[in-house]
Amino acid sequence: MKGFDPKFTDLPDYILKITREIWEDRGLTTLHHYYAPDIPMRFPSGLVVGNAGVIDGTLATLAEFPDRQLLGEDVIWSGDAAAGFLSSHRLVTTGTHSGHGAFGPPTGRRFTIRAIADCAAINNQINDEWLIRDVGGIARQLGFDPRDYARQQIEREGGPERATRPFHPDHDVQGPYRGRGNDNEWGARLADILGRIMDKDLSVIRAEYDRAVRTEHWGAQGGWSWDFAETQWMRLRSAFPTATFAIHHQIGRSDPGTPNRAAIRWSLTGTHSGTGAFGAPTGAQVHVMGITHAEWGQWGLRREFTLIDEVAIWKQILLAAG
Repeated sequence: MKGFDPKFTDLPDYILKITREIWEDRGLTTLHHYYAPDIPMRFPSGLVVGNAGVIDGTLATLAEFPDRQLLGEDVIWSGDAAAGFLSSHRLVTTGTHSGHGAFGPPTGRRFTIRAIADCAAINNQINDEWLIRDVGGIARQLGFDPRDYARQQIEREGGPERATRPFHPDHDVQGPYRGRGNDNEWGARLADILGRIMDKDLSVIRAEYDRAVRTEHWGAQGGWSWDFAETQWMRLRSAFPTATFAIHHQIGRSDPGTPNRAAIRWSLTGTHSGTGAFGAPTGAQVHVMGITHAEWGQWGLRREFTLIDEVAIWKQILLAAG
């Protein structure tokens, strides 16, 4: 780990330890040290540039959910200390809605969701990031419908003309990280599976997924075997049947003590022209940011984790309707 503090043994150790230090140990000011001053952070809800905005956002989230925990499930990574690393960090996050904030007055309800953060790191600092939280999963567990919550966001931000626009590549900025991942076979295998799904070849799920597969998807929803995965992917793709699918980053890994696994950051960009997970077609132009993690077992893909932000998608649809 050349260029990193010697207290970190490897990249996963670095990512897990600084996440805990920032969030659970309340080390918000360490973001001045661990995050580059001009870091671009891309959320489905929008683009933030600079670590000052990250600190303010973290403070607001902790004020709303003061018992929040972030439990690292996996860090799937590529790169090296000389060129820079890319960490795709999947975590389970929990909390109790006991403070005022983005979800309104306290409801006293608890949530458990996943988030995946793709972070570029070099010389002990993160300088580029893409982060998807399962905001729809939080909304559902706090008693909101994701579409209704998106509408509330728009109203709270001053209406359609003044509301913050969700992230779209048209207003992205070029950060310092320019890597595309690695050429490991497991990343290539997941890329092929996702490509076939997006080409509407759903037979790939029964061909490549273990019959006992566990799938964890957006909205804090999960299911066993093929039916759940098929239905979830069909409902997403059928909502945007002509949208362009793109893979932006691809990692595969085979590490001692872990299954063969992969992480892919992808997107769908196009028109809400079909029925599916987002109601009747509206013709809205939508960008869907997605990240998928997968693990393989003896009989095929054994666990699949995919996150999108339903609320950000609904917000794009509602803003297009005015």
